[in-house]
Amino acid sequence: MTVPRLKSLLPRSLYGRAALILIVPIVTIQLVVSIAFIQRHFEAVTRQLTAGVVLELLVVLGAADAMPGDPVAGAARVAAPLGLRVAPGEGARPGFRRDAWDLSGRIVIEEIGAGVPGVEGIDLSAHRGEVRILIDRYGDMLLVSADRRRVSASNPHQLLVWMIFFGVLMTFIAFLFLRNQLRPIKRLARVADSFGKGRSDPYRPSGALEVRAAGTAFLDMRSRIERQIEQRTLLLSGVSHDLRTPLTRLKLGLAMIEDRAEAAALEGDVAEMERMLDGFLAFARSDATETPAPADPVALVRRVVEDARRTGQDVVLLPPGEGAETPVPIRADAVARAVGNLVGNAARHAGRAEVSVVAGERSLRIVVEDDGPGIPKERREEAMRPFTRLDAARDPNRGGGVGLGLAIAADVARSHGGALRLGESGRLGGLRAELALAR
Repeated sequence: MTVPRLKSLLPRSLYGRAALILIVPIVTIQLVVSIAFIQRHFEAVTRQLTAGVVLELLVVLGAADAMPGDPVAGAARVAAPLGLRVAPGEGARPGFRRDAWDLSGRIVIEEIGAGVPGVEGIDLSAHRGEVRILIDRYGDMLLVSADRRRVSASNPHQLLVWMIFFGVLMTFIAFLFLRNQLRPIKRLARVADSFGKGRSDPYRPSGALEVRAAGTAFLDMRSRIERQIEQRTLLLSGVSHDLRTPLTRLKLGLAMIEDRAEAAALEGDVAEMERMLDGFLAFARSDATETPAPADPVALVRRVVEDARRTGQDVVLLPPGEGAETPVPIRADAVARAVGNLVGNAARHAGRAEVSVVAGERSLRIVVEDDGPGIPKERREEAMRPFTRLDAARDPNRGGGVGLGLAIAADVARSHGGALRLGESGRLGGLRAELALAR
């Protein structure tokens, strides 16, 4: 049996850990006070009170021995002014009895048993609020009764009740202050998580000075990232326009060359340049201008599959899982581009591809599987790097891509707070590409 580590038993959230830091000292203080004060104080008081009753019992017994006649009647006359009651002890059960929760009763039994000779029994449980002491006095059994308050401190539980009440009250008040201090941190965490998923939620720094400073730094960072993405988009738009114009002139010039064999080779180079330019722009294109909106992921994937089938690709959309058709906030164009790249890769390197949509509690998974050669496990991370072509089958001159399909899909997954995972298809035997998007 594995013993769980202490770290695994501790709460993982900031609120839980802060609550633990708050509760542990309060409980520890209450336990220390209970042990050091209640036990020692009430034991000392009980010993003092019991010692006084022991002296009174000795006086009563001594007076009863000195009086002629019935010892019970003599003891009763002496005990009455002292607040003790004496009766014949015939029929009384000997033995020492107390309730399990009666902590001070142990001290009472010890003190009376050690200080009064001839004690045969002490009963603290049969009659509430009363102590009954059975004494053998030279063959005569005396049953002495006394008020329990005379031998032990009264109502020791009241201190415990007040401690628990005020401990719970102060813990509740501390929780209120703690929640107010942690709420800005939780809001900052939610906004940062939303930004990681591609959403820019409104946020205003609040809370303690340190939390405000962290919130302000986050806003500055978010502004810089958004400004950088916007500038990159404008730059690439200009590059696209400037590069396509000379490429168009090259194509027109090549069309006028009479030597078609030489022109065909150059036209292939120009076509490759256009394909590389389109792939680069697709990879570097910013999705920040596209606002996430609720969309049906199954309908989106179905359109991608239908477009692929119209081009002659053998692609099948499997029945969606439960809840997969529920709209989720995504950038539909970016996700469609990523799924299209995965489907295109599967059709290019395999004969058959299957696409499935699975909805989880916290993520949406779009899985593309094929029956192709797949990608070795040690090269899957490399395959998701930009401009990476793993073998000759992916040569653009032989119909392959430019090494950006998986990189674009991985970038889209990261912009939605997810990831692209590559594995081996258990059903078809080829590559299994899983596009996971945070919900």
